[in-house]
Amino acid sequence: MTAGAGRFAPSPSGDLHVGNLRTAVLAWLFARSSGRGFLLRVEDLDPERSRTEAAQLRDLTAVGLSWDAVPVRQSERTGYYLAAIDRLSEAGRVYECFCTRSEIADAPRAPHAPPGAYPGTCRNLTEEERARRRRDRPAALRLRADAEQYTVHDLLHGTFTGPVDDMVLLRNDGVPPYNLAVVIDDAAQGIDQVVRGGDLLTSAPRQAYLASLLGLPEVVYAHVPLVLNGAGQRLAKRDGAITLTALAGIGMDSDDVRNLILASLNLPPGTLENALDAFSPALLPRGPWVFDSPGSVLPGL
Repeated sequence: MTAGAGRFAPSPSGDLHVGNLRTAVLAWLFARSSGRGFLLRVEDLDPERSRTEAAQLRDLTAVGLSWDAVPVRQSERTGYYLAAIDRLSEAGRVYECFCTRSEIADAPRAPHAPPGAYPGTCRNLTEEERARRRRDRPAALRLRADAEQYTVHDLLHGTFTGPVDDMVLLRNDGVPPYNLAVVIDDAAQGIDQVVRGGDLLTSAPRQAYLASLLGLPEVVYAHVPLVLNGAGQRLAKRDGAITLTALAGIGMDSDDVRNLILASLNLPPGTLENALDAFSPALLPRGPWVFDSPGSVLPGL
């Protein structure tokens, strides 16, 4: 048994769609095939959007997933995130930011900066300026980064270098953001393999950089191809026609959906344990899977 674990970490903001379930199956296969444990984490930092945990756990179980410990909820771990911010603050890595989203979007930035990167508006405010701005609105806390980019290695994409900026560490409503929480929780749970959708590849350098500042272990990444709809768009939870509940309404049970997912990965039908014997990351389709409707599915473009 390899030390460490893989995980699936959904946000309970809606029923899981076929793309979410496919990524969960892949995360399970990657972990089990490498002798790792497999854990589930509920990323419920936003209480206004976190209402479907029970339904998500039900659907994951229905397609055959199992995990090795009671699921962890991020909403119960705020103290750990604040402690990490304190560590960074003691190292001079934290500053207050009073910018609104519109101010950040409209601010000038360096020509090489990626879209949405923080331009450093509040980075060097004087104490007098900070005191004045606190009277107008509460501050968020940002990381004082000393790098513009960071490199990670991905099992499917190879070496990937992406931008790093002064990311938010604590929102001005007191809620820790995803980029901080995911880094702290992966380390705390002993997770050293992160399998997730390819749309999150660009966030990996920022998270790996933050982990390095906190002295946390590196993780192995595998960002897997997305599932697209017939229009070539990434599936979203608002696409209600591709959830287990909706598919059951047209006669597809959870076994059918699992077999459809396995077929899209060039794996045999049946249980996940059966598919595990044939699983190899090197043989996975590298393009997106187009899932328009059960009658018009194009696996492995």
